[in-house]
Amino acid sequence: MQIEVVKSKIHRVKVTGADLDYIGSITIDEDLMDAANIIQGEKVQIVNNNNGERLETYAIPGQRGSGEITLNGAASRKVAVGDILILITYARMDLEEAKKFNPSLVFPNEENNLLN
Repeated sequence: MQIEVVKSKIHRVKVTGADLDYIGSITIDEDLMDAANIIQGEKVQIVNNNNGERLETYAIPGQRGSGEITLNGAASRKVAVGDILILITYARMDLEEAKKFNPSLVFPNEENNLLN
């Protein structure tokens, strides 16, 4: 049996931009992506603490050390600059593997989205 478990989470980051005219995705500071073990193109669930919206898109790397969290394309309609988000990725694995698995959990500085 395989189950789906949390692979990584970036907890409480602030939206820095929303770009309707981009083709889609979420741009994430590459330092945050590395810390959370998220790769370019990986599916990301986005939970907006301010309005309760939940959506899925894919990650693209932003400039390292910038703290960038930009929702692009249609997803930009689901956020406002300054909203607080939780970003989650999941992985499928065997039940026994899942029992031993430790997800990558990242808690950046809420003011600037940088790693402490």
